[in-house]
Amino acid sequence: MATRSQAREAVIGLLYAYDSGNYEIRKMAVEILEEKKIRNKQQVFALELFDGIITRLEDLDTQIAKYLKDWDFKKLGGMERAILRLGAYEILHSQTDRPVVINEAVELAKSYGEEMAPKLVNGILDSLGK
Repeated sequence: MATRSQAREAVIGLLYAYDSGNYEIRKMAVEILEEKKIRNKQQVFALELFDGIITRLEDLDTQIAKYLKDWDFKKLGGMERAILRLGAYEILHSQTDRPVVINEAVELAKSYGEEMAPKLVNGILDSLGK
């Protein structure tokens, strides 16, 4: 059975695809999650995250951009944007504890982001959560 961490990892992949112009990714999301063996409660969790983020995308981007010092949000790497959107959504719209959200996001940034991504993700999400 998949974990919430694996569900989050799948969500950033979906978000990355969406951000890259694949606006039809939602239609394939269940199939993609099934291929990654993300089923049952974790699949529901992943789809709720993805749908919630897409629904609030503009607001999330605005919230994140407030804490970017000397950075243009659109110039961030696609994976960094996806991770930040996921973390911001969870901090602002879920019951998950902020330290858990930040830790999960930092771990994703270590795996999928550029070298400075973990520090950037940690700083922005910590500021957003205060």
